[in-house]
Amino acid sequence: QVQLVESGGGLVQAGGSLRLSCAASGRTFSSYSMGWFRQAPGKEREFVAGITWGGGSTYYADSVKGRFTISRDNAKNTVYLQMNSLKPEDTAVYYCAKDRRTFVIAQTPSSYDSWGQGTQVTVNS
Repeated sequence: QVQLVESGGGLVQAGGSLRLSCAASGRTFSSYSMGWFRQAPGKEREFVAGITWGGGSTYYADSVKGRFTISRDNAKNTVYLQMNSLKPEDTAVYYCAKDRRTFVIAQTPSSYDSWGQGTQVTVNS
């Protein structure tokens, strides 16, 4: 079982940037696709970005495309989410998750079998 720990959240002004990290334990991290999700108060958890096992393919929600970048360093068992041009509507708890699969990027939470505890991102206007 892979354990995931997010870090890097915080409070930022609109237009600012943050970089989230997700550190994974376990030797199987590099074998699976990874995703970032977020959940705002009163809303469902939504897909933000995903990356395949080797980093060769990425996919983004339309709401973050062009502003967020997902990447991974398998040697460090870490996946990142660089967030630029942040908006107040990006405010949420951000979660990283491990997919059950290797070559696809799923947008539904049920496709992921390991989750981190989340990190809060707050964007002030």
